Amino acid sequence: MAFGVEELRVLRRALALALHPGPASAEDVQECFRLAESLDEAMREGARLRAFVLADLARYRAALPGTAAGYLALLQEALRAGHRPTADDLAALGALRGNPAAAALLERCQGGRARAAGTVPACRTGGDKPAEKPGEKPAEKPAEPVAPRPSRPIPTPGEVFPRRKPAPPAEEPSQRLAAV
Repeated sequence: MAFGVEELRVLRRALALALHPGPASAEDVQECFRLAESLDEAMREGARLRAFVLADLARYRAALPGTAAGYLALLQEALRAGHRPTADDLAALGALRGNPAAAALLERCQGGRARAAGTVPACRTGGDKPAEKPGEKPAEKPAEPVAPRPSRPIPTPGEVFPRRKPAPPAEEPSQRLAAV
């Protein structure tokens, strides 16, 4: 959340009043109320934006695998905004494990869930691989199950929700410069 110069001035004055109580002018009180209303509106707008991103994420997830790139980008945006991956997110990432970006994101999400539960896997910090014992062969990855091909093509989000073309810029009346 960013504040404008005027909002920062009001916030600074409100903090000064809180730290050094004394009589506040009616104008200061009104400005504090307006700032509080602006903050409330910004919080409501943030909640609406999060709800929109999560609904969009669900639409992309429902249209997988055809929307893998868009889904991964939206999931990363949602995670940056504080979204915690759900079981559906983890299942979708698991189905896309053949995609390197999806595999990395799945590992990141599983690590985040483990940290939230207080059970951080041993030897996994950041992007580290699990530690191997000396003389032991690395474990082979199990074969990935192949998902059945859908009977009809899956539309992309761009086909389902086409972008609107921007309106052409308004024609400005021609201006003539007068020489003096």
